[in-house]
Amino acid sequence: MVASPDNNAADGRSEEQKAIDEWLPITSSRNAKWWYSAFHNVTAMVGAGVLGLPYAMSELGWGPGVTVMLVSWVITLYTLWQMVEMHEMVPGKRFDRYHELGQHVFGNKLGLWIVVPQQLVVEVGLDIVYMVTGGKSFQKIHDLVCKDNCKDIKLTYYIMIFASVHFVLSHLPNFNAISGVSLVAAIMSLSYCTIAWGASIDKGVQPDVEYEYRAENTGEGIFNFFSGLGEVAFAYAGHNVVLEIQATIPSTPEKPSKGPMWKGVLVAYIIVALCYFPVAIIGYWIFGNSVSDNILISLEKPTWLIVLANAFVVIHIIGSYQLYAIPVFDMLETYLVKKLKFKPSWYLRFMTRNLYVAFTMFVGIIFPFFGGLLGFFGGFAFAPTTYFLPCIMWLSIYKPKKWGLSWTTNWICIIVGVMLTVLAPIGGLRTIIIQAKDYKFFS
Repeated sequence: MVASPDNNAADGRSEEQKAIDEWLPITSSRNAKWWYSAFHNVTAMVGAGVLGLPYAMSELGWGPGVTVMLVSWVITLYTLWQMVEMHEMVPGKRFDRYHELGQHVFGNKLGLWIVVPQQLVVEVGLDIVYMVTGGKSFQKIHDLVCKDNCKDIKLTYYIMIFASVHFVLSHLPNFNAISGVSLVAAIMSLSYCTIAWGASIDKGVQPDVEYEYRAENTGEGIFNFFSGLGEVAFAYAGHNVVLEIQATIPSTPEKPSKGPMWKGVLVAYIIVALCYFPVAIIGYWIFGNSVSDNILISLEKPTWLIVLANAFVVIHIIGSYQLYAIPVFDMLETYLVKKLKFKPSWYLRFMTRNLYVAFTMFVGIIFPFFGGLLGFFGGFAFAPTTYFLPCIMWLSIYKPKKWGLSWTTNWICIIVGVMLTVLAPIGGLRTIIIQAKDYKFFS
């Protein structure tokens, strides 16, 4: 009988290492179905940032806006396919984590330094943004429902309410344990996207709509354009958890995990297109350059529908938070157990995960404008891990023929990705400088 990759990989491990791997979140459960990967990928990819896509379109304009969204969709689908293929490119071994693939390509030390800091910026950064977004969505629901004689409650308390859910959910051990949460989150994302573009059509094209660039001069227009590029780029940031999701799918030499994983990814990307393109194009068509940076704010009425959409946003980002937290839990628990030799136990997990949720909550409370900062910092991490790091890995492993289709495609992706990495933070930095006077700590 031919050994499965899992058994093969296990051959070189001691009983203690096997026990640790069975305890760690990423490698503890390998019985996921292909549709788990579909809704995990939708939950990871479709952040609440989709509601800002019409605003990004207003910064980019019709032609460039649609082009950037289409090109991003195609490039990120291609780089996602590369990662799915590279998961088991070494016979008998699975790269269960992004940094393990990085270490295989760039060497043990350099691979860690290239991948882990970027992955942590994306995952921890998004979790902090989700804390703030969750709090703000709760606040919007309260403000819409309660119009008269209502006490004004600070955003801080709404963030704490949102965090309280995660102090419970964070103790679900692995991806398969949160599959129910993730499925509900994926359904919610499709629901609030449909509400966003459906309610826009119902409202009709505004009488004073304009599609000119929202900038007052050329310089401002260029900076806004860079900022819009960043906003679209960050909408496609699911690659940071793709290998970790694939690690949950069973694999044998006859039936490698890439088959079901790719099937799930394709379904997810079709759903992503159904969310992104209608919201961006219809939202911009209806409101033009006066669209708010969150389309639900531009809609306002009917109140019950906007309340419902905000409730869906809250439920969706509860799932997204968990999806990005699990790889961080895995890194923390691996370090504590393998490096610092702590004993794998429920109370180690209890302490680690509660501290992480508390950390993201406090940073969200102190910096409620963190989303603006992420536009700047995210440019350094989102674009590389999504747009061109997989291509560099692919070129260095498979060494395709120079000027051949594979070689050319990868270099085009690398050039586009590097441009995004350089240009997006410029727009983000200017946004921070302009908005800094309005930033309030502990709002």
